[in-house]
Amino acid sequence: MKKIITLLFILQLLALSACSVKPWVKPYHRAKLANEVMQYDRDPISDGYIHHVRQARESARGAEGAGGGGCGCN
Repeated sequence: MKKIITLLFILQLLALSACSVKPWVKPYHRAKLANEVMQYDRDPISDGYIHHVRQARESARGAEGAGGGGCGCN
């Protein structure tokens, strides 16, 4: 029982050591990340069309973002 408590305590310390009060992305770097080039879908009209075509090809709704095809093989 004492080994389990010690192990849990060590795991809690490891989990807390991963937390940080400093942000990973500095405020002066956030401007570069907010650039239009860094956006995943820059053109919402084109993105909507590609989304529609992908759904029609896969013969299923919500086919994007998941592995496998619309046949349900995976």
